[in-house]
Amino acid sequence: MPLTIDPHDIEFSAVRAQGPGGQNVNKVSSAVHLRFDIRRSSLPDAVKERLLQRQDQRITKDGVIVIKAQSSRSQDQNKAEAVSRLEEIVASAATVRRPRRATAPTFGSRQRRLASKALRSTIKSGRGKVSLQG
Repeated sequence: MPLTIDPHDIEFSAVRAQGPGGQNVNKVSSAVHLRFDIRRSSLPDAVKERLLQRQDQRITKDGVIVIKAQSSRSQDQNKAEAVSRLEEIVASAATVRRPRRATAPTFGSRQRRLASKALRSTIKSGRGKVSLQG
């Protein structure tokens, strides 16, 4: 079952967008900063812990996810984009990865490795200095 994010946990603030765009960029605050406090959210505790453990530059030391969306000229579209990015982050933290079990290399792979090492050895041994005897 996919996790749903409570809209009350999300805080938006409108800022001016960066980059080209003419006078519209200077007049209109169409970019959006989304702030989502992980610790105060209504997510399950296991998901909160996995989010806080992440090494992501969008997560501050205080445990707040900050996402800036400015690709569209519409503030509503930028809000929707920021929310979808937040949902992707939370969904990736909600999936639990299976622990990796170490396995031994197969007999065939060991034989191929040793054969290639022997071949390289013969190639390299033929590169030595030539001795002129006789």
